Formats: sequence, structure tokens, C-alpha cells
Amino acid sequence: MAETITFRTDEETEHALDVLTGGGISRSAAIRQAVIHAAERRERAAQLRRAVLAMDIGEPDSVDVAAELARDRSDER
Repeated sequence: MAETITFRTDEETEHALDVLTGGGISRSAAIRQAVIHAAERRERAAQLRRAVLAMDIGEPDSVDVAAELARDRSDER
């Protein structure tokens, strides 16, 4: 079932719609594609976050990053 959505555009949105419709695609089709692509990107990002959080990071390597940075900075002086 198709549903009609109304929204207010601003200058930036109008420019984006001009870019998206430049190839002859309708505003409605451009908006549908943009919404679908945005949702796909968000889903991929969420999947990536879940995959990273599920990764085994192994044992700590006993490197004190703060001490290493402080040492490097003192060498630069």
C-alpha cells in the first residue's frame, strides 16, 4: 500500500533533489531511492558494529599507549 508523505524542503534539500533528479528521475522516485539507500547504509553500519564487537581481541599486549605517546612527544622537544 503506497502512502503519501509531505515534508518541507530547504535550500540544501532542494539542491540535493536537483542533483538526484538530474538524470530525469522523478522527485518521488529519487526520494524513495534515497530513503532506501540511507536505510541500507544504516543497516550495514549496524552489522559492522556488531561484527567488530563480537571479534576476539586476544590478550592485551602490555603496551601503555599513553606512556609511549608521552615518550615520543618528549623526544620531539
